[in-house]
Amino acid sequence: MVSMTGALSETGAETAREIVASVTDPEMPMLTLADLGVLRDVEIDDDGSVVVTITPTYSGCPAIATMRDDIEYTLAQEGFSRVAVRTQLQPSWSTDWISPEGRQKLAESGYSVPGAVTSRPSGPIPLTLTARPRALTCPRCGSPHTQLVSEFGATLCKAQYRCRGCLEPFDHVKEI
Repeated sequence: MVSMTGALSETGAETAREIVASVTDPEMPMLTLADLGVLRDVEIDDDGSVVVTITPTYSGCPAIATMRDDIEYTLAQEGFSRVAVRTQLQPSWSTDWISPEGRQKLAESGYSVPGAVTSRPSGPIPLTLTARPRALTCPRCGSPHTQLVSEFGATLCKAQYRCRGCLEPFDHVKEI
């Protein structure tokens, strides 16, 4: 990808990036794609096309098609008629890529925020048939007495928990 020469190209790419960064995640609309960390790059191609690179939260994420459509639509509304959205799978997305603002938005929306991801081994990953225990606190009352209800919540990237203190259910964004 070679950028067009001059300040116009840089300004166009910066403007396009600001627009794309404001697009919200279809599954967690309190977060933008920039907050979530799936927005990797925005460039202007030689022919003037906006090329957006995104990394899905996992390779089978069903929301990626909606993200792509939302990016194309939002850019078109702002006058960018030629748009290409590319998916980049390597390096794979990690919850470590969620911005501090995104983590704050998750917490304010009642989500349990993911902790730091442990280092990933190189080579084969051992298969575990049970969920690794997580030390979570309830995002509503702060109680550390929580119970896993289901490893799979409304989406595959969330787990469903219940607080034993206030008895309220809550979603936890899984560490990936």
